[in-house]
Amino acid sequence: MTHEPIDEPVNAATMLHLEDEADPPIVFRVDDVLAFCLFWLLGGVTFLQFFSRYVLNDSVAWTEEIGRYLLIWVTFFGAAIVFRRRTNIAVEVIVDMLPRPQARIMRCIADVITLGFVILLVWFAWNLTQRMMIQRMTVIDVSMSVVYGGVLVGCLLILWRAVQAFISNAKRRWDPVSDPSQMFD
Repeated sequence: MTHEPIDEPVNAATMLHLEDEADPPIVFRVDDVLAFCLFWLLGGVTFLQFFSRYVLNDSVAWTEEIGRYLLIWVTFFGAAIVFRRRTNIAVEVIVDMLPRPQARIMRCIADVITLGFVILLVWFAWNLTQRMMIQRMTVIDVSMSVVYGGVLVGCLLILWRAVQAFISNAKRRWDPVSDPSQMFD
């Protein structure tokens, strides 16, 4: 192949032409909004703790305890978001090396184990929430079941997403999905 000479002068603008991709639409879901609000509430409580301790030299007593509990809540609500987006850590190299029928079976088994684990997690969170009704927080006179109730809600969100994933995978007969992050859209 021969290259024909170009009559136009070559400059950086003509050599490098990039087109921006359209930004994906922002979709707010329940778990996104809850985690976002909890995260900023945690940030506010942590800032209040820092400000009162290091600037005012008189720490607000409840900020450390409430900050710890908010961090627990953000963790469980964030886990639901990670599960929905399918951005969790997974080792798929063995499944990808298997023939298609065996890979489907392995994906089905993994989904059943995941669903069973999340159901067990919800059951434990429910039991802990019930048992902690008589226990009170250290600084604030509030039942510890409020803390474990947040964990329970996060576990229920994870269960909701696990059931959605199971149904979606079952409809595809456990074939691999090209973009796991778009599984629920």
